[in-house]
Amino acid sequence: MECCGSNLYLIKFRFREYVALREDVDEFSSVQLVGVEFPENEAEWATIAKDFSQLWQFKNCVGAMDGKHIHIKKPPGTGSCPHSVVLFAVVNAKCEFIYINTGTNGRVSDGGILKRTNFYYKLQTKSLTLPPPVELEPNKPKVPFVFIGDDAFGLEENLMKPYKFSKTSREERIFNYRLSRARRVVENAFGILASRFRVLLTTINLNVENVDAVVLACCALHNFLKKENSEYAPARYIDHEDTESGTLIKGEWRNSGALLNIQQASPQNFPVEARNIRETFKELFNGSGKLSFQERMISNDQKF
Repeated sequence: MECCGSNLYLIKFRFREYVALREDVDEFSSVQLVGVEFPENEAEWATIAKDFSQLWQFKNCVGAMDGKHIHIKKPPGTGSCPHSVVLFAVVNAKCEFIYINTGTNGRVSDGGILKRTNFYYKLQTKSLTLPPPVELEPNKPKVPFVFIGDDAFGLEENLMKPYKFSKTSREERIFNYRLSRARRVVENAFGILASRFRVLLTTINLNVENVDAVVLACCALHNFLKKENSEYAPARYIDHEDTESGTLIKGEWRNSGALLNIQQASPQNFPVEARNIRETFKELFNGSGKLSFQERMISNDQKF
């Protein structure tokens, strides 16, 4: 690995104490990985939310989610089309994986992949032990803690996505920018992962079960190196903003190529309560929670 240098020998032995692939299969995480730490109580979720608020100025956010293709050699008897499995992940505010699911057929959309996970089941059954809803600002409706995703996901009480990009108002564009700004951590996490573990950018010539083990191990190593080696993901490697000029400076991980995005989900109607929660965030980002540079950012980037 390019980033390790003379530290590789030390890291190898420290990693043995940090991460292990267990032989038993866990119903929630598919393969239990020490080092990919899923929050187990309200306090741990609150710590992640505090990081998102301080680092990215997005209150009540407890994770950013996305899915990417991992290309694999065509299994016997499956036709001539390209084949892939999907790596679905939830990332904290520091670009570290907190939940991983891999192995789903690559033809499924982000939203469809999410609904196949036990993470989604726990989210729907209110068994993730998220903190109770709180006010984003005084005398406003209480808002639940939420995950954030791109337009491929649905809009739900605990899952925020952008407003439709066509015909958005200025206030909606501000919301889209603020969500995209916080959600950038998952894009950076996937980008760093693939650029440092370039086997993920190839067509992996293993059976699906072994592909899953390789992918999960890479994610656990990513978390370990992110914490233990400052050369693994230096600041220049990560997408960041020049707020004075209102431009996004792309990170060096993009020079290595990127994992393929998952197909977009079909448009659908969303629950009224979920729409109201998104409106509350929008009002915050355009009112007391606005950032001094957000107007410059949306003026220079029409995607919002």
